[in-house]
Amino acid sequence: MRISFGRVAHTALLAFAVVSLFGAPARADGEARLLAPSGTLRVGIYPGSPTSMVTDAAGKPHGLAYDLGGELAKWLGVPIDYVRFQRVADIVTAIHDGQVDFTVTNATPARANEVSFSQPVLAIELGYLVPANSPISEIEDIDKPGVKIGVTKGSTSERTLPMKFKNATIVPAESVKVAIAMFGRGEIDLYATNKPTLFEMSDQMPGAKILDGNWGAEHMAIAVPKGREAALPMLNSFVTEERSSGALDTIQQQAGLRGATKAK
Repeated sequence: MRISFGRVAHTALLAFAVVSLFGAPARADGEARLLAPSGTLRVGIYPGSPTSMVTDAAGKPHGLAYDLGGELAKWLGVPIDYVRFQRVADIVTAIHDGQVDFTVTNATPARANEVSFSQPVLAIELGYLVPANSPISEIEDIDKPGVKIGVTKGSTSERTLPMKFKNATIVPAESVKVAIAMFGRGEIDLYATNKPTLFEMSDQMPGAKILDGNWGAEHMAIAVPKGREAALPMLNSFVTEERSSGALDTIQQQAGLRGATKAK
């Protein structure tokens, strides 16, 4: 059979164009259908934390979940749709229900029952924030009668800290924004969550201080709905590439993400 050189060249050019626009189709095509079955990657974000989404001085959004979601959408060659929620617990529920395709969150055993996780992206210290002129100067001052510890409703902090403190009271807040207002009304004495969020809060609270030490670490990973485990090897390759290329460092810097360490 005779093969036209012109036809071969034309086919090769088309293939090159597809690869240039969308990345290697053999890698992306099947995983794109699995990770973004609607044809669009739906990324769950919540405002106020650099691990999810914050805005810079120019009003441009950044964040670990926000920017990694954008990077993955480019990798897969699909459009992206950012779906906003008030807190991370709502995003986990939406992923479990198949309403969202992607987020980055703490990969706890409890959440692993609801969603599937990639390998860790990075680790983040957990800590405590106290307002200006607080009598609490170190972690040892916390567990006393009358001390009110604010936590985000549905968070790791809300599930974990009641077992750690026997005398202090745990007070759930609907969101980080609400928690800042609760400080002003004297409804909480300190706030417990990951340190990147605490740094964001302290920027809005003159004189506020993050206590030395930590009460653990979050292991941030990509979360996707159950039933999409076939795409996890590709997600792990994506995470490795983002780390080795320096893209993850850039994302952290742009989001002002402080208090993070490299994932083990």
